[in-house]
Amino acid sequence: MSLNDPLGDMLTRIRNAQERKRPKVVSPSSKLRARVLDVLIEEGYIRGYAEVEKDGKTELEIELKYYNGEAVIKQITRVSKPGRRVYSGFKSLPSIANGLGVAILSTPKGVMSDSKAREEKVGGEILCNIF
Repeated sequence: MSLNDPLGDMLTRIRNAQERKRPKVVSPSSKLRARVLDVLIEEGYIRGYAEVEKDGKTELEIELKYYNGEAVIKQITRVSKPGRRVYSGFKSLPSIANGLGVAILSTPKGVMSDSKAREEKVGGEILCNIF
C-alpha cells in the first residue's frame, strides 16, 4: 500500500492509539518521522521510541505518555499537507494554544520546535501543531 502522507499517517496512528489508551504504537520508519519524534521527546509529549526490525523492514515503536490516566497530547494536527504546503518565517511563526502548545517545523537547520526556530532565527515548513 502506498502512502501519500507518511507523516500524517504516523500522527493519526498516535492520535488513535492515545484515544484507545494504548501504551505503544508502531509506525513505519523514516528519517523525517524519527526527527519529529525527537522533537516530541524534547518537548515531553512522548516517553520515547525505538527502531525495531520486523519482517525485514524497520519500524518505529513509539511509547506514549499519560498523566493521571489522561493522554499528554490533547490535540495533534497536520498543518502542511502534500496538497498544500504551509511555510512561515521565524518572525511570523504562530503561537499554539497561547504558547502552551508546540509547532514542529522542517527548517534548513533540521526539524525543530517553534521556540527553537525563533531562537535560531530560522523559518521553514510547519509540519504539525501539538498541545
